[in-house]
Amino acid sequence: MPFCVVLAIVLQLLLAGMFVVMLGAYRSAGPRAQRAAEEATARQGVAPQILAEHGIRLEEGRGGFVVGYLIAAVLTALAILNLTGNELGRLLSWVVQPLVFLGVGYVTTIQVFAVPMTVSVFARLDDPRVQGLDIRAVLHAAVDVLPSWYRPATVLRWLLATAGSVAVIILLALPAAGSYFS
Repeated sequence: MPFCVVLAIVLQLLLAGMFVVMLGAYRSAGPRAQRAAEEATARQGVAPQILAEHGIRLEEGRGGFVVGYLIAAVLTALAILNLTGNELGRLLSWVVQPLVFLGVGYVTTIQVFAVPMTVSVFARLDDPRVQGLDIRAVLHAAVDVLPSWYRPATVLRWLLATAGSVAVIILLALPAAGSYFS
């Protein structure tokens, strides 16, 4: 098996694994992060429900878990097809990886840059109830209850979803990969 195919498979499996591990950790950490954010908001004299009113939700809904595990399953299936030299795996990887790049890349970009983006949005809000709210402190309170490895893992997942997806597309298009799949 050519190295380029091995590397593409490893990248697909790493991203799938990141989804499983991070979703598992967030199942318990998400509610704690939500409580910490609400408590930090209340300590500043602002009603905690203001967060939800402005789209700040740190708990993952059931749909988010289903989509995340489905993405992991699809990436794993593609990696297995590629491992067995099945041309369908390569073709489907060329279809799926751009979608991962766009969809997962978009979502993880928001996660990686959540604090500065949220601070910027809250600074422009015309809601007098949030004018004195230190949203940066609220978000940092939430981040502080996450496992210490969670932030670096979020950045790694972002890199795998973006640069990793581009790499998979290129690696599977190399002549050595073409020979393997033919």
